[in-house]
Amino acid sequence: MWILGREMKVLHVASEVAPLSKTGGLGDVLGALPRALTQTGEATSYVVSARYGSLSPSEFGMARRLRTMSVPLAGENHEVTIYEGRLPGPGAYVPLYLIDHPLFSERPGIYGPPDQPGQDYGDNARRFALLSRAALTLAASFDLRPDLVHGHDWQTALAVYYARVGHHDLGRRLATVFTVHNLLFKGLCSLGEAAALGVAPQDLGPEGVEFWGQAAFIKAGLKFAHRVTTVSPTYANEIRTPEFGYGLEGVMSALGDRLTGILNGADYERWSPWSDPYLPMRYGHPEGTGSTLDEDRWQTALAGKARCKAELQRELGLSPRPRTPLLATISRLTEQKGIDLICSLLENDLLAGSDFQWVILGRGEPWLEERLRALTTRFPSRLAVRLAYDEALSHRTEGGADFFVMPSRFEPCGLNQLYSMRYGTPPIVRATGGLADSVVDYDARSKSGTGFCFTQYDAPSLTHAIRRALSAYGGDPMAFQGLIRRGMRADFGWAQSARAYLHVYKQALLDSHAG
Repeated sequence: MWILGREMKVLHVASEVAPLSKTGGLGDVLGALPRALTQTGEATSYVVSARYGSLSPSEFGMARRLRTMSVPLAGENHEVTIYEGRLPGPGAYVPLYLIDHPLFSERPGIYGPPDQPGQDYGDNARRFALLSRAALTLAASFDLRPDLVHGHDWQTALAVYYARVGHHDLGRRLATVFTVHNLLFKGLCSLGEAAALGVAPQDLGPEGVEFWGQAAFIKAGLKFAHRVTTVSPTYANEIRTPEFGYGLEGVMSALGDRLTGILNGADYERWSPWSDPYLPMRYGHPEGTGSTLDEDRWQTALAGKARCKAELQRELGLSPRPRTPLLATISRLTEQKGIDLICSLLENDLLAGSDFQWVILGRGEPWLEERLRALTTRFPSRLAVRLAYDEALSHRTEGGADFFVMPSRFEPCGLNQLYSMRYGTPPIVRATGGLADSVVDYDARSKSGTGFCFTQYDAPSLTHAIRRALSAYGGDPMAFQGLIRRGMRADFGWAQSARAYLHVYKQALLDSHAG
């Protein structure tokens, strides 16, 4: 138990929470971490997010409170409605609250129009300031009595700021933790707008939220949180450098030991091949994963994966060829994720002479989507592209693919490489951020490794890694099966990560009591 001899109460404030709202790893984290924390017995978690227009609260068993709540912001009171329920899924009970206001409910997208990938709503600063302030107002109105406020990414950095400077009615000193899920996105707005949204004049300068003449919401979290975390140890080091700091490397370095990198966990309740409802045939066993499976069970698991591959090939219009390696990429289609490398590799036919198929699933930058469309015309028998966010298809792809390709320019953590290993789908990754922390490069001689890694960010390096993977696939069957087994038995569940967060929380609580 913590320093007061009881469970600490943690209020999570986030713009996404899976499975209700999700554009990437942030939503997955909020769908799993609060439950893992509660399951430790040392913390009680509450989650506050927004009710977007595309979200149906009743689908997740959430009820609308009849009484509205008044939230002060920018010199006026905003009337909001609250939806109340629990975080979906098995395990510990975690209360979930959604803020319902026209700034959210009358918009179909989370950050911008769904039909315009990469475009943000012009008033996002105001929208997420409202979410941040409403979360603290809700905590006071519902008598949640949090000990600590945990904000996630720039969208809720002001929740940390408001908590730290006393813009709330909770009547107590609050500890604060801020998590950087992706430092690239800073939440920029004018200094005037930041002032109108409650940032004090003394906090508008370079030692506060100012960033090259604008306000960066993310600095409100970095500068005012008692403790800062990011989502992998390697990324915590990378963002102290100009290459990955994106102008904030000085701020990150100045944090010193206040910054901690904690690798995200995988939610194995949702991502395990033996319980996945989206797979045409389930395979593996929770008590006998990978090398611990007896031979009969292992052969059954291989047969299940083969069935998933054949069904996926049919679904995508690819020839069901069991001996042809099937590569997969599920991602936002951006340069950050290395999609430009994949396009260059295919456009220049760098894998000439290799037998393979490839499926790419996701949405993103229009110019990358267009390049992929052109490549499907050029390689119709080898490449299947689905420009969509499709949860069910992403599960079937993890189950049916032979390799998962994730050549990120930078990757704070990444989750798909963790899911892929559990599904017996060795990842091919660039060794950066959380990818470097979770994937061990394959070595046939020592019979070690869980995937294939490369370091240089260029198409030839990615090509070499893929050729190594294809060689292993067509080489010694027992060695390749050993690779699959090691990945399937690797444990990246949330329990260990939750313990690391508890340690940071206790440090933040001590910091807050010290003044």
